[in-house]
Amino acid sequence: MLTELHIEDLGIIDRLDLVFGEGLVVLTGETGAGKTMLIEAISLLVGGRADAARVRAGATEARIEGRFVVGDVEHIMTRVVPLDGRSRAYVDGRLATVGQLADLGATLVDLHGQHTHQSLLSMAVQRASLDQFAGTDLEPLRLARGRITEIDASLAALGGDAKSRAREIDLLRFQVDEIASLGITDPDEDRRLEADEDVLADATAHREAGEAAIDALNADGAAADALGAAIAGLTNRAPFAHLVGRLRDVAAEVADIASELRAVAESCEDDPERLAAVRARRRDLRELQRKYGDSLTEVMSYHDESAQRLAELESFEVRVAELETKRTAALKAERKAAATVAASRRGAAATLGESITAHLAELAMERAVVRIEVSGDDPADEVVFLLAANPGSPAAPLAKVASGGELARTMLAIRMVLTDGPPILIFDEVDAGIGGAAANAVARCLARLAESHQVFVVTHLAQVAALARQHIVVRKEIVSSGGADYTRATVESVAGNPRIDEIA
Repeated sequence: MLTELHIEDLGIIDRLDLVFGEGLVVLTGETGAGKTMLIEAISLLVGGRADAARVRAGATEARIEGRFVVGDVEHIMTRVVPLDGRSRAYVDGRLATVGQLADLGATLVDLHGQHTHQSLLSMAVQRASLDQFAGTDLEPLRLARGRITEIDASLAALGGDAKSRAREIDLLRFQVDEIASLGITDPDEDRRLEADEDVLADATAHREAGEAAIDALNADGAAADALGAAIAGLTNRAPFAHLVGRLRDVAAEVADIASELRAVAESCEDDPERLAAVRARRRDLRELQRKYGDSLTEVMSYHDESAQRLAELESFEVRVAELETKRTAALKAERKAAATVAASRRGAAATLGESITAHLAELAMERAVVRIEVSGDDPADEVVFLLAANPGSPAAPLAKVASGGELARTMLAIRMVLTDGPPILIFDEVDAGIGGAAANAVARCLARLAESHQVFVVTHLAQVAALARQHIVVRKEIVSSGGADYTRATVESVAGNPRIDEIA
């Protein structure tokens, strides 16, 4: 529900802060006091058209802010209308488009009145309302259409015309063969070859460095001899006994290193043919990486994906036949589901129209008739609510009904039949031109709706005001400021004797 409303500088409203409760909320007051301006403020909050002419005289912009609470979800919606420039919208403190405000507002509020009518005027909502009334099961149709879309996408993915498919096959075959010709099995091969090339390119220098290191360890008087002399000199010397063992370990490690150095040095042989082969292989791998991926892993993945795509294209005819068979079945299911939906809609249309017409009779529109027109090929998506307000008048779509009061009462009658929809309903002029028993009927209908919705009503009827849970009186007063007079609206939530006086 709408729990709070803040308005600044809109029409004759300079500043208002309102708190609303659940159920039926009525707005009463003299003509021109600003009741409809409150409704317009809510309309702006839910994406209504902004008019700079509505900014209060002397102000630079109008600002409206509302707090909406539905269950555990709360939204703060704001609309700013400047004298110059485009209006601004905010949802929960974040800048939004007016379209986003309207989309959210459509789930929260339905406005029915003089100039503002929302969801039930759109064909999509009227169609959904008929489906709700009829209990139409749309799921089989949705699934069948989704399946057709999937199959069509698969057919398109197989390739376009024969020429473009042949071109793609030739390209993929070349790419797959080019990658396969190198027989890549190890994604780290390029790094191994880089290390091999480093060794082969400088084999003589590597070998000489190894031999020099061996001489430094094993030549007469070198490290090995020095370690042997140290061990011999300290053996059987008690103070150095713990060090002799460590020296022997070092001597053994030096001997082991010298042996390994010799093996490595001897393996460093000049091999121009091997070096050339390594360099050629690296060039080939780099060329593949340039074309198909930054690493050999990516190149190998590209090969596998391309090979799979190639296989699909080469088996095109078989795959197309399979998909066409599936598409035929999906189309059959779609036609059957569409026929079922159409039958449901056409079967319920007359009953829904009669139900709404019966409620209109209660609302001082005894001779009005609502008819639901269902047309178009199956599933008969063209659903239009038509109203003939008077005998002899042609039935016209609700969106083209001229009288705001008639439209508001028609919307009220529809809501009495279709109780789902936005949780907040607003009616302006719903009681225009009625009284007596009809006024009592309107009041009862509004009170009944307010059991499951928050309902705002701008009314002149005591019968409606008497059933309200919250009664707000809107007045206008003349205020002097700076030597000039101006008119402003004031509001008061009345109860007890003041409310009785207002209703009277």
